Amino acid sequence: MADTWGIHEAQFWLRGQAPEAPVRYDAQAGIWCVYGYREVQHVLANPATFSSNTQRVIPKDMLEGQEEFSEGNLIQMDGLEHKKLRGLISHAFTPKMVADMEPRIAELTHELLDEVSDGNRMELVNDLAYPLPVIVIAELLGVPSSDRHRFREWGDALMESTQEFSFADRTEEQRQRLQDAMLKVRKLSDYLREHVEDRRRNPREDLITKLIQAEVDGEHLTDNEVVNFSNVLLIAGHITTTMLLGNSILALDTHPEWFARVREDRSMIPAAIEEALRYYSPFAGTARATTTEVELGGERIPADSLVVTFLGVANRDPKVFTDPHTFDPMRDPNPHMAFGRGAHFCIGAPLARLEGRVALNILLDRFPNLRSDPDNPPVFLPSLSMTGVKKLPLVF
Repeated sequence: MADTWGIHEAQFWLRGQAPEAPVRYDAQAGIWCVYGYREVQHVLANPATFSSNTQRVIPKDMLEGQEEFSEGNLIQMDGLEHKKLRGLISHAFTPKMVADMEPRIAELTHELLDEVSDGNRMELVNDLAYPLPVIVIAELLGVPSSDRHRFREWGDALMESTQEFSFADRTEEQRQRLQDAMLKVRKLSDYLREHVEDRRRNPREDLITKLIQAEVDGEHLTDNEVVNFSNVLLIAGHITTTMLLGNSILALDTHPEWFARVREDRSMIPAAIEEALRYYSPFAGTARATTTEVELGGERIPADSLVVTFLGVANRDPKVFTDPHTFDPMRDPNPHMAFGRGAHFCIGAPLARLEGRVALNILLDRFPNLRSDPDNPPVFLPSLSMTGVKKLPLVF
């Protein structure tokens, strides 16, 4: 079966299976799949050949009505344009500014755990892993964290839209599902636009105001650019941490010998989080578009092809990781690519790691006998490109 694996069998790596080749073409989806660690690393390190602007190779009918989402969208940018806009946000994620957030993260973690209604159990995602990073990023941007239930609906719609990877022989039902998901995503843009328009009239000490006031080569960002920039920060800024925290607990719970060691020696928590990132990579796949014909992993990939790099598979490549399907927090070195590589390396990675470390420490302080609920198994996100729990019931 290995030679048939492609987009829709993309999570075979979670079952401890490996691809037969580092690169293969999925004819059904019309997409090149890159699995090997070195090959993925090469793609992410060469934006001139593997562009982040994937929209230019996607059929026009699939992008109808989505044009406004491209302005200011860091994920779709390359080169100097990307570097300039990324520079605007980098000041919010300097090591000092991230470190200064630790007391607030701890305070929020305690507040959220105080609100857990049942003293014997909790659902990790709903009670902590989702609201914690959403509140943190919302406070940075300057939008009300009390609207987080709305962010969740829009974020779920975004994940739903990632299901439609294939653009070969797309059915009418698939087209309709994608359009429905994008309508919900548009609601988030409309919501953020209201805040952008308000900040133009009433500046505040928040990130949206700073984006409005920022200059790039003497020019200010347009409303669309600020909206889409904020959109990426709000959605990507919480999804990664939500999955990181849930996956870390899940990995430790399913390896009780390691969970016991981490409980006893909290200095192991950072390493346990790094291994969980490798073992259950949150963003399991990321797309690029070729600008020219290129040879990769023994295959000739034509120009203007859509290429999907599978970070989750690469992070279990036996050529790089000994016993790759074994969860081992003592793994050293651990050069996983869960946060990507190159120019698009996750700018919020230090914040995500901090939130995970603080929250996990406090969880173990307050609930030393924490474990999964044997009567309520975890539910995984229904996403091909993301790996994480949607629900993780825990008992104390």
